[in-house]
Amino acid sequence: MFTDTAEELALKIKNKEYKNAFITTHHKPDGDAMGSTLALKRFLEQHIPSVTLVTPTDYAHFLHWLPGNDEVVIYEKDKDKSKQLLEAADVVFCLDFNRLHRINELGELIGKCSADVVMIDHHLDPEDFAKYTFANSDIGSTCELVYLFIQKYFNTDVIDADMATCIYTGTVTDTGHFAHGNTTSSTHRIAADLMDKGANNVQIYERIFNTFSHSRSKLFGYCLYKKLEVIPELKTALLYLDADELEEFNVITGDTEGLVNFGLGLEGIVFSVLIIDRTERVKMSFRSKGSFAANAFAAKHFNGGGHFNAAGGASDDSLEDTIFKFKNALKDHKEELLGV
Repeated sequence: MFTDTAEELALKIKNKEYKNAFITTHHKPDGDAMGSTLALKRFLEQHIPSVTLVTPTDYAHFLHWLPGNDEVVIYEKDKDKSKQLLEAADVVFCLDFNRLHRINELGELIGKCSADVVMIDHHLDPEDFAKYTFANSDIGSTCELVYLFIQKYFNTDVIDADMATCIYTGTVTDTGHFAHGNTTSSTHRIAADLMDKGANNVQIYERIFNTFSHSRSKLFGYCLYKKLEVIPELKTALLYLDADELEEFNVITGDTEGLVNFGLGLEGIVFSVLIIDRTERVKMSFRSKGSFAANAFAAKHFNGGGHFNAAGGASDDSLEDTIFKFKNALKDHKEELLGV
């Protein structure tokens, strides 16, 4: 569903009514989160004197090459500076999330701030926290929405090579290199225009999908050889890692990105889960094919949510108990899984 209440916002931007803009995105931001926020930052700098980008946490090293990355402030590493920037802002842009708890304690601060709050997002079931919204859950990425926002209210001629690179990066990551069901003909037209504007598709693919550290390569090999469990009678694949294994392979932010997708690559598998003991909580990533709703499963059993075929969840139980609960929950969805 498309929600657009941003006409007044665009007019304020054009009239240069804002002096200080604050941009943020979700916890442990991915390619779409960083691509969309960095592109928006560069765009807004054409209209607003001071524009800052603050992420709640760190993010994968393979995203650090993105144009503008050296200007990003990380909240968990510099809380005082982040709070000062937010207090000074007269407009706050929230990208690639639609619930304030997704940005941890930064969400509490934004919920209390006096600035105009803007949400640009493509997830389901948004909270009502923004004054202005530009959102569509049928769009494949928030980067596409940033492009469409500029296209509708400004002109895509203002998109330079750096902006195009950032937008293309988020588009290609959230669509699985244009392989997921959220890829549309419009996605390809936008991608083509971004290439015309300077996005190097080959270079972006190499930096995002073909840049593995030695330890990350060993982690993936270990998981596929030692930790992959297949439940063929329920068309499900399961991967899990405990805290000791994370330490053994020196896992850092972004190292497990994409691992859950390997389960879906197995013949006959329609549902894949990656369960990781992060010490403070057990985190879960769900991926599915076809008509099986990964987001509904995550919401029902693990207080999660997300997209139809890609979702996340969490558990306060131990890793062992979470795995046990997951396997039991699968049985309740046997007919749905076998029907895909």
